[in-house]
Amino acid sequence: MSFAAPLWLAALALAPAALAAYIVARRRAKRYAIRFTAVPTLLLAAGVTPAWRRHLPAALGLAAIAALALALARPHLVYRTSVDEGSVVLVTDHSGSMAATDVQPSRLAAAVRAADTFIDELPSRVQLGAVAFSTSPDGVQAPVADHAAARAIIDGQVANGATATGDALELALQLLHGSARQHPPSAIVLLSDGAANAGANPVSVAQQAAREKIPIYTVALGTPNGVLSTSPLSPPIPVPPDPQLMAQIAQASGGRAWGAQSAEELSSVYKRLGSKLGTVTRKREATAEFAIGGLVLLALAAAGSTRWSARLP
Repeated sequence: MSFAAPLWLAALALAPAALAAYIVARRRAKRYAIRFTAVPTLLLAAGVTPAWRRHLPAALGLAAIAALALALARPHLVYRTSVDEGSVVLVTDHSGSMAATDVQPSRLAAAVRAADTFIDELPSRVQLGAVAFSTSPDGVQAPVADHAAARAIIDGQVANGATATGDALELALQLLHGSARQHPPSAIVLLSDGAANAGANPVSVAQQAAREKIPIYTVALGTPNGVLSTSPLSPPIPVPPDPQLMAQIAQASGGRAWGAQSAEELSSVYKRLGSKLGTVTRKREATAEFAIGGLVLLALAAAGSTRWSARLP
């Protein structure tokens, strides 16, 4: 919750001040001595008011003060709702290191499975595109309503080549240029396991994405001890992921970075991403609700005070 006029929140101090005044008034109430010999008969006639009922009008009054003070501060409620339209581009690394088996059955197979989970989570109204890359982008699908087209790009990857992350992100931005105005919001989801070793600087591309208000959500896949065996006669080649670079890309673009060291973690991350990108954050002013609630509480306090105030029959 946020407030358009937060200075009015100072009026909340009236509630504890009124409570203190109420307590003092109760303690200083005058006691009257009445001569009446048949006290039990009087009690039966007048009845006994429960303690909580005597204090209920005051409690309702304090709640009314708090609600009206919040109404004056013009509260806004933050909530998430399904997007009516949007554009997302999946950017997936299928360089040679994606053949490593530290993530079962392999990094690339786990990435494809998780991407399919992501696509399943996206609302059908969101336009989806895809870029598959290694030494250069070699699989491209512009954002369209038919998610099967992007799924075909993702499912058709084979692990080989270098890692041109910057070039792939540049192409993803170009694909979104045509759809960003017609279908906001737009976003890029990047999955990679290694340092960029070819093409443009991915951090510079991420900075350009930030200027265009297109966040890049990154997922670094793999374990620090991951190795790639190219042949039985050659020693294994270390292929650790590069979460630092992925974090830099996400931060520079205004997105968020995740790490995944197993197929289960990757699927969980992609599922959350699909849900996140399928919704948007909205604000709604709730001044009327608080004002009406405060007035209702005030009316109930007045009615209770009249009904249950102490009096002799």
